[in-house]
Amino acid sequence: MSSYDLNQAPLRDLNRALHALRPDTNETHWTITGPDGRHAIAVGLDAPISVEIEGNVGYYCAGMNKLASVVINGNAGVGVAENMMSGFVHVRGDVSQSAGATAHGGLLVVDGNAGARCGISMKGIDIVVKGSIGHMSAFMAQAGTLTVLGDAGEALGDSLYEARLYVRGSVKSLGADCIEKEMRDEHREQLYAKLQAAGLAGEVSPSEFRRYGSARRLYHFNVDNAGAY
Repeated sequence: MSSYDLNQAPLRDLNRALHALRPDTNETHWTITGPDGRHAIAVGLDAPISVEIEGNVGYYCAGMNKLASVVINGNAGVGVAENMMSGFVHVRGDVSQSAGATAHGGLLVVDGNAGARCGISMKGIDIVVKGSIGHMSAFMAQAGTLTVLGDAGEALGDSLYEARLYVRGSVKSLGADCIEKEMRDEHREQLYAKLQAAGLAGEVSPSEFRRYGSARRLYHFNVDNAGAY
C-alpha cells in the first residue's frame, strides 16, 4: 500500500506518480492524507487501482477517471468525477455543484447532498445521491441515470435527452421538456441494479421512486417558433 501526505509533498508529484501506473501495476492501493481542499487530486487516472483520500477535497477531484476506484472521506468541491469514463467514485460527505458533469460512464455515489447542476450534460454515468440535489440538475443530460433518495431542486432535467431520472422525494419543479413518466418493470429492475451497486438495495425499494424523462418535444422543429430563430 502506498501512502502520500500532501502536506509533505507536492500534489503535482502525486498525480504524476498515479499517471505513470500501468494497468498491470502491483501498486493497487493508495492512501492520500492532508488534502485540505486542494484542487484536482487524483485526476486522469487510467489504471485499476484503489485510491482513498482522507479529508475534504477541492475542485475536480477524480475528474476524467478511468478504471480506478476513488473514495473521498470528506466533502468535495465543484466537478467531482467530471468527465469520468469508467470506474467508481464514492464521496462520503456532501458535494458542490456539477458533480459528475459530462461523465460518460462509471458510478458516482454521494452519501450526502449535491449542489446545483448535478449530472449536467451527463453522457452515460450512473449517479446515486443519498441526500438531495440542487437546481438545474441533469440539465441537458444525454444518457445514464441519476438516482436521488432525497429531494430535487428547481428545473430538474431541463432540456433533457435520454437520461433516466429517479427521485424518491419531492421535486420543486421540472425543467423544459422534462416530464414524469410511468415506472415500468424494466425501470424498477434498472433502478434496483443501481441501488444494489451503491450498497442500498436492502435499505430502499424501487417502488418508492418516481421516474422522470424527456417529453421529446424539443427534438423537433416547430414552424410556429420560426420567428425566434
